[in-house]
This record gives sequence, structure tokens and C-alpha cells, in this order.
Amino acid sequence: MKKVILTMVLLAGLTSAFAQRFAYVDTKYILEKLSDYKAAQQKLDDQAALWQKDIDQKSEALKKMYSKYQAEEFLLTADLKKQREDEIIKAEEELKDLQKNRFGYNGDLFKKRQELIQPIQDKVFDAVQKLAEIRTYDFIFDKASGGAAMLYTNPKYDVSEEVLKRLGM
Repeated sequence: MKKVILTMVLLAGLTSAFAQRFAYVDTKYILEKLSDYKAAQQKLDDQAALWQKDIDQKSEALKKMYSKYQAEEFLLTADLKKQREDEIIKAEEELKDLQKNRFGYNGDLFKKRQELIQPIQDKVFDAVQKLAEIRTYDFIFDKASGGAAMLYTNPKYDVSEEVLKRLGM
């Protein structure tokens, strides 16, 4: 009977030794509670609004330029028509470039977000990692990203090298 109990205790210990500990956080909720984040987000929103206002003004000027061209088109010589059309095309391209430079991929808004928000996010991720180490979590997921993003993983569960070996690398 003692052997059976001892065996059960050992099996229970082995099972818990292989158990992985999971947790999740909601980074959106956490960030919204941080005054630094709110201030940075407001600063970012204000800057984006200024840039958008500038783009809207240039867009309105382009519309007026085009309307004026349409109204005068019949009175213009072929050379003047071509010159005005070129001016309109150039203004359109400048507007597109400005929109891309301000709001496009790797544009000013992206860079400003990195400058203002990334340090705050880094603090949150550092806190998550420290918590994971203190409470011995193996994985921590981010609820805000639909549960797909892992904020912390215990490196002992990384099997990338084994996969490469199986691929002959």
C-alpha cells in the first residue's frame, strides 16, 4: 500500500513539474490607466490634427486651382492649358507626397508614435516580464491583441533550433 501511495505522489509531482503556467494581460486597459500614455496620446492626436489641417488646406487650394482651370479652359491657349495642367498635376503629386510623408508607412506620425508611445509600452512590457519571472509564468498573452500576441515566453520552450536541425540546417 505504501508503494502505491509513493508512486502516486511521485506521478503527481512529475505531472506538476511538466505543467506550464499561463497568464494574460490587457495592454489596452493598462495603457489607458497610465497618465503618461494619455498625455502622449493627446500630444500625438494634436500633432496629427495639425498635419491633417495642413493637408486639408492644400487639398482645398488644389480644388480651387482645378475649378479655376475648368472655368477658364476654353479661353486658354494650348500652351497655357498645358502649363496649368502641369501645375495641377504637380500640386496633386505634392499633396500625395505630403500625405504619405505625414501619415504613410514610416511617415512622421509613425515616427512620432515611436518617440512618444514606445517608451511607455516598453515600461509595460518590462513590468510584464518581471512579473512573469517572479510568478514563474511560462507564457503571458496580450488580451488586447485578440490573444494572439505573446508578451513573454520562457526561453526553455523555444524549439526553433530543433526545427532547424530537423530541416537539416
